[in-house]
Amino acid sequence: MLAVAAAASLALTACGSGDTAAQQTTGSAAPSTAASSAPAAKGDGTLTLGTVLPQTGSLAFLGPPEFAGVDLAVKEINEAGGVLGKPVAKYDADSGDTTTNIASQSVDKLLAQKADAIIGAASSSVSESIIDKITGAGVVQFSPANTSDTFTTIQDNGLYFRTAPPDKLQGRVLGDVVVADGNDAVAIMAMQDSYGSGLADQVKATAEAAGATVVERVDYDPKAADFSADVARIKAKNPKAVVLIGFEETAKVVAELVKQGMPADKVKWYMVDGNMSNTNYVKMPKGTLNGVKGTTPGAEAPEEFRKRLAEVAPELDDYTYSAEAYDAANLIALAAEAAKDDSGRSIAAKLPDVSKGGEKCKTFKECVDLLKAGKDIDYDGVSGPVEFDAAGDPAVATIGVYQYGEDNTFPGKALEYRTGNIEG
Repeated sequence: MLAVAAAASLALTACGSGDTAAQQTTGSAAPSTAASSAPAAKGDGTLTLGTVLPQTGSLAFLGPPEFAGVDLAVKEINEAGGVLGKPVAKYDADSGDTTTNIASQSVDKLLAQKADAIIGAASSSVSESIIDKITGAGVVQFSPANTSDTFTTIQDNGLYFRTAPPDKLQGRVLGDVVVADGNDAVAIMAMQDSYGSGLADQVKATAEAAGATVVERVDYDPKAADFSADVARIKAKNPKAVVLIGFEETAKVVAELVKQGMPADKVKWYMVDGNMSNTNYVKMPKGTLNGVKGTTPGAEAPEEFRKRLAEVAPELDDYTYSAEAYDAANLIALAAEAAKDDSGRSIAAKLPDVSKGGEKCKTFKECVDLLKAGKDIDYDGVSGPVEFDAAGDPAVATIGVYQYGEDNTFPGKALEYRTGNIEG
């Protein structure tokens, strides 16, 4: 039984290079000819973070808030004295998407730059494509946005973690919302990969358990140039609601739904974190997405946190997964401090310890002072309590339910938040 509860009150509490690593606090990963299989440096005394997050590709809209979250964390960590007495070094790199080999090339560069931990990717499929290379090198991979259930059981040498919850919770919340809105005949269009198919499975199971009928499900190729046949299959079953699970290609699906006489004011549309974008649909006719609901993991980024983000990213206007990225960087730094070692394996061993069971603290400075005083800590982040289970997943998570307006964007504040145990 789903252990969720409306929790709107949680809204305010809660996906250039230089010559030396020490210079790399905000720059891009530099080219290197070193082999990608080279093991990460162990115990060199400098915590080196790499990021492989979307600067290009189908999730590029998630890049700015994620980079900003990491940048803010590194800024604050270094202002507090750094890790192990030295400034944290950081290299940024592009993850691209599954249509390119950019992520693999980026990981090669980051490993050559002796990254101890790599934050990313945003896309679950991209992370799957690079997880062996990262964890095989003894480096921590920590995603702020991967939600595919695949990662709960994937072979990762104990080195993979995430602050975003598995889709089993998002799928349950979305399925509940669809049925609660009075939709007893539901269709699902999902991109065909581990993210799309897994999330579709959970939405379908939840909706059917609540008494609705999934009248049609289409798992499509996101690279397809045309979605007319897919939408025609959906239309033929006369659904009251259509759940759209995908990335930026959803804009083409939306256009086809309108073309075939299934606009959002006739058939209710529902979306997920992968396509809940404030940039993807703004050029469409006004009101195209008006009333469309969707889910995104994580509580609302508090106003005070947004103001701090503006210090490193003044133009930022989308905060999706910024808190999760910020918490990822802080947790890695605290784990290195707790281990008194910056190597990937030492960090991984301490990540569960610093996330639960000790004295609660909410900032790197507060937490590291406790560690230096010999105390056990429990970091409660901006994105939530972040208590890791044995699989490196957050044990408890919050899902926000958002709604689009006339301008085809959705406001930063959700209609509601639902918090629950991942396994509940």
